[in-house]
Amino acid sequence: MFSDKPACARSARVIVVGNEKGGSGKSTVAINIAVALIKSGKSVGSIDLDSRQKSFTVYIENRRAWGKRVARDLETPDHICIDEPAGLPTAEARAADCQALVDAVERLAQSCEFIVIDTPGHDNYLTRRALAMADTLVTPLNDSFVDFDVLASVDPETFGVTGTSHYAQMVEDARCQRQLLEQATTDWFVLRNRLSNLGSRNKRLMAAGLEELSQRLNFRCVDGLAERMIFREFFPRGLTAFDDLDEGTLGTRPTMSHMTARLEIENLLAAMGLGEAAPAGDTQGHTLDAA
Repeated sequence: MFSDKPACARSARVIVVGNEKGGSGKSTVAINIAVALIKSGKSVGSIDLDSRQKSFTVYIENRRAWGKRVARDLETPDHICIDEPAGLPTAEARAADCQALVDAVERLAQSCEFIVIDTPGHDNYLTRRALAMADTLVTPLNDSFVDFDVLASVDPETFGVTGTSHYAQMVEDARCQRQLLEQATTDWFVLRNRLSNLGSRNKRLMAAGLEELSQRLNFRCVDGLAERMIFREFFPRGLTAFDDLDEGTLGTRPTMSHMTARLEIENLLAAMGLGEAAPAGDTQGHTLDAA
């Protein structure tokens, strides 16, 4: 549900991380983008729309708690969590919730250069409203045809794209709405997460399918995050690839995997046109173990 009233002009760039498929790495991508921007000297706000899981919010809470515990300044964005009411909300309640999201974005935009919004792994009206405000949409996608299905259907024999799916249509509707009301475009990036380092038939077929689909839907496909255990280990402490990782924060010496993870996020920011915002890597004084 969209309002026919255009959003107020804002200077902050809104980055929405979205995909209806759970487990694609949305919250991990969101927190790493937010912290990377902060580390580069940008002012950043963040909004969590997943009121059930609240992974983004818990990540930030873990980060604050761990920073206090180890006496480190682990920078965090100015964060807001918007709760979706239980049950079936009335039309009035839905309109009020959407307005609360718009108000939150406008409030953060008064002091922030970037706003990162994490969305739930299901379709809801707040997600649709966020998509309609996105300057940049980032869709993490596991390198699997199970995940590909949220974007498009494929022929079971040739694996060629036969049509677009529900999430792709929702994004297209939001982009059209934004263009109509605000005369603004949304840059869409699809991240191939958990890419294998080894060549495989699935990897080749996925690459071909995404290339074909990108022409239809006007998105850019970029490499995302590999399957690294360190991203899972970061969560309880709220750490990211851009933190000063040493034995004090990690409890162990950093490895080459930590540096490679940082490079992956830097490449992502560069692909999004934010390369100048990525803080320069600094491994001086750090002893690296083999991954």
